[in-house]
Amino acid sequence: METGAGTSAKASTLRWKILRQALLRKPNADEQSAIGVERITRKTTQGFNLIPSHLVDGSTRSTDATVCYTLPIDSAPKLYVTQRVVDRAKLSDFEICNEYNIDNTGLVCQWPSEEALAYFCLQNADMFRSKRVIELGSGYGLAGLVIAAVTEASEVVISDGNPQVVDYIQRNIDANSKAFGGTKVKAMMLHWNQKDISNISNTFDLIVASDCTFFKEFHNDLAQIVKFLLEKVRPSEAIFFSPKRGDSLDKFLEKVKESSLCFSVRENYDAEIWKRHNQLMNGDGSWPSYEKDHCYPLLVRIML
Repeated sequence: METGAGTSAKASTLRWKILRQALLRKPNADEQSAIGVERITRKTTQGFNLIPSHLVDGSTRSTDATVCYTLPIDSAPKLYVTQRVVDRAKLSDFEICNEYNIDNTGLVCQWPSEEALAYFCLQNADMFRSKRVIELGSGYGLAGLVIAAVTEASEVVISDGNPQVVDYIQRNIDANSKAFGGTKVKAMMLHWNQKDISNISNTFDLIVASDCTFFKEFHNDLAQIVKFLLEKVRPSEAIFFSPKRGDSLDKFLEKVKESSLCFSVRENYDAEIWKRHNQLMNGDGSWPSYEKDHCYPLLVRIML
């Protein structure tokens, strides 16, 4: 007896169906409904809704769209983030992933952990003042842009290992250049296991990253690049926002410990983020597939 996608079909099975359709052709709305996309996908259009945003009128052209973020503090500039909005994966994306040994998640959407990191940086601006900051695995770079716009950091480098993503980061830096004041801001192609890291000519006081610990095959490289950066200037620290995602975060922290680094983990680190989390846990319908383990980012601080 067959089971419907909306009843007892396993989430993993449904995700494979979505992947198959994404590669072969764009599914219509009826097909998506039959698969049960909203029930099992981790992608969300709203996330924690910590920073008000809206789609810029007329900005959707071809595969891109621009989102305007209104930072919830007095006299803060608006930030404009252009991102890809296609619903179907391109085979060329996977070719690039294979060539650079990277994943494709940075192109998928603005992930909620990035928004939580950006909001945390906004609320803790003093932490970044006059500091040199690098964001690892940034995706479209919202957190790095927020740090550059409101914290008076001396320098912000927004990095990713996917060259397609880095192109978007540069476009977003250019679009918001007037918001950065005296802060130097640049995009950087940075693969965590690259042997030649001469392009990291500067030292950094703070490292930030969000949702970078899901893929276990990258854990060792990520821990090693964090150690390398922390060793270049002392005192310094890394601030990671990462959901547990099964045992993936724990496995990463094992690599951190093996690298002779110290870390702390906090669950309740910001009143507003914690409030939004509890609303979602108590049945807020804005994020149908919300689960604490996969969606709520813990605050991990790493240091020598």
